[in-house]
Amino acid sequence: MIIGLTGSLASGKGVVSDFLKKQGFVYLSLSDELREIAKEMKIELTRENLQNLGNKLREERGAGVLAELVAEKIKNQQYRKAIIDGIRNPAEVNFLRKLKNFHLISVDAPQETRFRRLVARNRESDPKIWVDFLKVDERDKGIGEAETGQGVGKCMALADFSLINDSTFEEAQEKVKNIFEKISNKAPRPGWDEYFMKMAALIAERSTCLRHHVGAVIVKDKRVMATGYNGAARGIKDCKERGCLRNELNIPSGTRHEICRAIHAEQNAIIQGAIHGVKLDGAIIYCTHTPCMICAKMIVQTGIKEVASYHDYSDADARKFLEEAGVLLRKIEKPEGCIDFLD
Repeated sequence: MIIGLTGSLASGKGVVSDFLKKQGFVYLSLSDELREIAKEMKIELTRENLQNLGNKLREERGAGVLAELVAEKIKNQQYRKAIIDGIRNPAEVNFLRKLKNFHLISVDAPQETRFRRLVARNRESDPKIWVDFLKVDERDKGIGEAETGQGVGKCMALADFSLINDSTFEEAQEKVKNIFEKISNKAPRPGWDEYFMKMAALIAERSTCLRHHVGAVIVKDKRVMATGYNGAARGIKDCKERGCLRNELNIPSGTRHEICRAIHAEQNAIIQGAIHGVKLDGAIIYCTHTPCMICAKMIVQTGIKEVASYHDYSDADARKFLEEAGVLLRKIEKPEGCIDFLD
C-alpha cells in the first residue's frame, strides 16, 4: 500500500505521516529528494531556492521527475508500505497512480489556523508576517506558476481522501484513523493466480540449488494438491553442502540435466502427489520457472492441463512440447516479494 500526502502549507500533514509510521509505513518525501539534489549542487536550503530548483528540474527532466526518484527507491527496497510526502505537482500524482494500491490524501486547514501553526513552529525559512505568508501560500498552491511549477491546489483536487485539520490533535488522529480504515477496506485481495504463485515463490525459499530457487504448487479446483522445490534427492548431500557440479563443469543452464543432483520442483510436486495418492489429472501447476523438457514430459503424462509461471527457463523445446501436447502454458506477472495483511 502506497499513500501519498499533499496539502496546504502548515496544514498538519505530519499528523497523517506519524499515524502511518506507527502502522509500519516507511516515510519518503519528494522534498527530501529535492534537498539531496540541492546539497549535491551546493545550493543553500531555503524555501525559495528549493522551489526554484524543483521548477527547474521539472522543466528539464519532466514534471514527474521527483515522483520517479521516490518510486525507484520503493521498487529497489521492495517497500510494501510507504508514505510519499511533499507531492506538489499533478504530474507527480499521475505518475504515482501507476504504483499498485496507491491512494492520495490531502490535508487542509483555514488560512488563519495555518498561519498560527507556522509562526508557532518558528522555522527559519517560514514567513513571519501575514502578508508574506499569503504570498508563499499562493505560490505553493500554484497561483501564477507554470505547469512544471508547484501546484498543490491541483494536487489536492485529485485526492482520494481529504482531511480538514481544524481542531485538536486527537480529533485529527481520529480522522486519519477513519481514512486509513477506508483505504484498508478498499485494498484489493490477491487474485487466484497471484495467491498460488506467491505460494510457489515461498516454497522456492526451501531450495538448496546454487543457481535457481524454483518452487511449484499443483492446484485443482482452487485447492492445493501438492508442492515441491528443487533440491537433492532424499539422503543425498545437497549443493549447499557439496557444491554445484554443474558450475564446476561449466554446464550451461537448461542442458545435461542428468548431471544435476537435484530433483526439479515440478518433479518433486508430482512425486509428492503420487506418494500420497493424489490424482493430478486436470490440475494447474504454478511454478516460478517454465519447465525443462524432463518436467514437461512428466506434466503431460500426469494429465496436468495448465502450467502458469512468471520466469522463463532456457529450455525452448519444452515449451514447444507442452504446446504440442495441448497443455496451456501461461506467463503471468511476478508476485511482489512481500505479504500484506492486517495484524
